[in-house]
Order: sequence, then structure tokens, then C-alpha cells
Amino acid sequence: MPLERFSAAWREQYVTSDDVVANAHGDGTCVFCSLAEERVSSDTGVLWRGEHTYVALNAFPYGSGHLLVLPYRHVAALTDLDDDEYREFSLTVRRAARALETAYGADGMNIGMNLGSAAGAGIPKHLHAHALPRWHGDTNFMTTIGEVRVLPESLASTWNKVHDGLGIE
Repeated sequence: MPLERFSAAWREQYVTSDDVVANAHGDGTCVFCSLAEERVSSDTGVLWRGEHTYVALNAFPYGSGHLLVLPYRHVAALTDLDDDEYREFSLTVRRAARALETAYGADGMNIGMNLGSAAGAGIPKHLHAHALPRWHGDTNFMTTIGEVRVLPESLASTWNKVHDGLGIE
């Protein structure tokens, strides 16, 4: 008996966009490099800027509070970062985790990177780390059976909750 599927049509815009497809193949303008030029604002999704690194909302989150930590420089691997970039990148991942803990008080947190397309990176040419709060029971029948995520808040709400916790610098 085949499983029925719930529609996740909202993801079509993401997975079929010219920018995302081009980025996956390395032959387009990098969405993360474009985002790196945006100002800190709930309109842009950029939450915080450092000297070498910035934090932004994931525009297509897997759950509430899903953040991305990115170096400004367009590199694919951790080993491509110089020592100053690596230090700030790592400290910014920790900063994002603290901001999420403060904003959400979640039961746990996923922090991770998918390095390369074989590892599942949607945009493998620009290094980025994911940070997202997790709760007991947040993977329910909608995700398990329906392959659909239910997000209880808007990106603007996430931005407002997390921005102050990152600190303004």
C-alpha cells in the first residue's frame, strides 16, 4: 500500500529557483554572497555582522529559529578559511547557539554543516553552518509520515526573537 503524500508546495520556489539550481552546480551568482551585501534587517533576514562572518535566517527553515552562520568570503570548505576567518566563524556558531538558547529555551539544538554536495549541501560552493533549536516531540507525524514541516512562527518573528541575543556590533 503506497503512502500518501502531503504537499510541501511552498518549497517548490526554493528547489526550482534559478539561483539555487545554479549555486548547486557552481555556475551562478551565489545567493549567500548576495546576502552578505545586505544590511542587518528583518526585511533581509540578516541578523548580525562581524568582520569575517555574518548570521542570517534560513529562508526555508526546517524548524523555528533555523539560523545560518556564513563567512563573507566565498569558500567551500573549512580548510579554505584563514585562521582569523575560522576563529570568528567558530565563535559565531557559538554566539548563534547562545542566542537561540536565550530566545527559545529549547530542549536541544542541532549544529552542523554539510560539506559538499555528496554530504547534502544545497549550496556546496559557499561554506555555511546551520543552528536550530529542537524540542522533544518536534518531529511528529507531519514530518515522519507527511514529509511536511509545520512552522509555528514567521521568519520576521524568528528575527525579532534572535536579533537582540546576538548582540549589536
